[in-house]
Amino acid sequence: DLGSISTTVPKSMANSLWDTRAISYTGCAAQVFLFLFLASAEYWLLTVMSYDRYVAICKPLHYGTLLGSRACVHMAAAAWATGFLNSLLQTANTFSLPLCKGNALGQFFCEIPQILKLSCSHSYLRELGLIMFSLLISFGCFVFIVVSYVQILRAVLRIPSEQGRHKAFSTCLPHLAVVSLFVSTGSFAYLKPPSISSPSLDLVVSVLYSVVPPAVNPLIYSMRNQELKDALNKLMAGCFSQIIKYPSSAL
Repeated sequence: DLGSISTTVPKSMANSLWDTRAISYTGCAAQVFLFLFLASAEYWLLTVMSYDRYVAICKPLHYGTLLGSRACVHMAAAAWATGFLNSLLQTANTFSLPLCKGNALGQFFCEIPQILKLSCSHSYLRELGLIMFSLLISFGCFVFIVVSYVQILRAVLRIPSEQGRHKAFSTCLPHLAVVSLFVSTGSFAYLKPPSISSPSLDLVVSVLYSVVPPAVNPLIYSMRNQELKDALNKLMAGCFSQIIKYPSSAL
């Protein structure tokens, strides 16, 4: 999450401060590669985490066997390697296309759909085919996550105690929230109909899928941390006490 947001936001902030929209060709390629690499790896890791939740709740007695340290290392390595390969293919293919419609992107960072708009070569169909292949793989991961959570829900509903059901749901809720935010914003960004596309809408959608998820994810995961909850409660209590004590200054 830190790497993903650091790939796009600092350069955009620097351009805003210096009142420019310039980025070098090499910098643009690096931005595309890093963003795709980190976003793809995160999606594969979210898929692996859904399997982790499934085994923990549906097959708890086999958890140590199915998800030992060796299996975790292999799955994490596969997620990062898949993200790296996908990013490398997409970036190499995109920047091999001739760009003949100017050099201005209608976006605050370099992304493949905006770069393809600058190409006048018929070979852009090759890139679209590669994107569709990646989307099919992503859809397969999404189906895997949905099936995992259907099995988890069935197992949780069979738990007799309310406390046990609450504990199981609280274990899955942060992951489910992150997956929903990541998939919904990314899907809308890349699959929205061209008829509703506009520069302002594209900008808003890009912020939603490239900035909001990595910024919010750490907070979502940390809400299960009791120390963070206590700190937030103390902060909110302090703010309310100041408002009550000095209402006019607070307003």
